[in-house]
Amino acid sequence: MSETHKIIIDTDPGIDDAMAIFYAAQAPEIDLVGLTAVFGNVNVDQAARNALVLADMVGQDIPVARGAERPLVAGPFEPSYHVHGDEGFGTYPAMVPKGRIQEKDAADFLIEQAAKYAGELVLCPIAPLTNIALAMERDPVFTSNLKKIVLMGGSVREGGNITFHAEANFYHDPHAAQIVMEADCPVTMVGLDVTHRTWATREDMGEIAAAAPKLGGFLRDVADFYINFYVKVRGEQGCFLHDPLALICATNPELFGYEEAGIAMTLEGTAAGKSTIDMSRRSQKIATSIQAEAVKAQFMAGLKTLDL
Repeated sequence: MSETHKIIIDTDPGIDDAMAIFYAAQAPEIDLVGLTAVFGNVNVDQAARNALVLADMVGQDIPVARGAERPLVAGPFEPSYHVHGDEGFGTYPAMVPKGRIQEKDAADFLIEQAAKYAGELVLCPIAPLTNIALAMERDPVFTSNLKKIVLMGGSVREGGNITFHAEANFYHDPHAAQIVMEADCPVTMVGLDVTHRTWATREDMGEIAAAAPKLGGFLRDVADFYINFYVKVRGEQGCFLHDPLALICATNPELFGYEEAGIAMTLEGTAAGKSTIDMSRRSQKIATSIQAEAVKAQFMAGLKTLDL
């Protein structure tokens, strides 16, 4: 029997966040302990609501905690509505969840769960890293309680996707990214160097919808909006699988290749959010290669079982 991974996803849902959460919810090797919401693709209240909605859709009682509404230092950012839609799910209107937000905020929830599952909990941030940095500031043993952090963010050779230099999650809070990359637990950075090697077409999403009409159909519909964005900015009929790759890397690290190095963040100016190799800093794992066909096959196979 394969190992079961206790995972919390820190998220700003978001279309590829929905893909990642649905993937995690169906994966037999993942015990989804909670979702923590943060600003990013949408504002934090929308993110928390959407996380609850996704938990409802997969029929699981997953705790959801609301987190930071702005970066540690910089001013607030306008959400990426042009990428993910006015409410985060393409053209879908706001949906009313059945569940309620946790009383603890995201940072305190993370601290609590890390202590409860000391040495077992894997944290998968797929959004700006503000909640994790706040938890580190509040509790000096927070990251030492974690098994590992596997995050979606940054790049070392691919350049940016929100500016020429910066990947979006690191750009939206570079100060938090720098704090997290210095964590005293293993950190794996799954950035654009690998996420730009794996993508899904409309045909792929149609296959998922055919196999799982209810939840797969929802993903096909929201992905259509997301792909339209990529058509406009890149002229390509597909979308990158940014966030799901962090979940797959967390449970199947053998499907990726890595370099070990420190990361330095550019904190301000025109290159704010740029992540650069710096061997003088704490060494962490940076995913720099990927078995793209195997990873995509795993993603597709998992989501085709969503309605089971």
